[in-house]
Amino acid sequence: MAVASLSPTPAAGPFTRLSRLLRSLTLLAVATLLSLSLVACDGAPKKADVISAEDLALITRQAEGFLSARNRLPDLAALVNKRDWTFTRNLIHGPMQEVGREMLYINQRLPKAEQAEANARAKALKDALADLDEAARLQDADALRKGYIKVASSFGLYAQILPQAVQESLKQV
Repeated sequence: MAVASLSPTPAAGPFTRLSRLLRSLTLLAVATLLSLSLVACDGAPKKADVISAEDLALITRQAEGFLSARNRLPDLAALVNKRDWTFTRNLIHGPMQEVGREMLYINQRLPKAEQAEANARAKALKDALADLDEAARLQDADALRKGYIKVASSFGLYAQILPQAVQESLKQV
């Protein structure tokens, strides 16, 4: 009685199995590559990061508050020069208090590509204000002078982040 065999014919041998396995793996790799390529490419062209009119209006409104605080720098310089510890701290915690919130709102409305730099500059300004406040609290004249320089330069650096249209509308160019 003859038994039918399901194995490949003896003439095919191990090379046929290997070639089938390689062909299957190749097809699987090509299918995976194509599916990943199609998922990554949705066909829509990427829009450039453009600030909408609504965002520009909000940035302008928040920038007014930021620039108002920056315009108090001469007052702060006078207090630092007089070593007026109390009023230095009052100015930081009073008129300049909202600067952090204003920068946060501005940064959220900037194009994604600019947000990391804007956040870094905002953090530098907030840290400089905190250092200045601490120097006034400790009544450390040298640290107060150095702190003021950091605050003034940080205000200038952050102001450069503001979109050109906002700078022009607020006469900051």
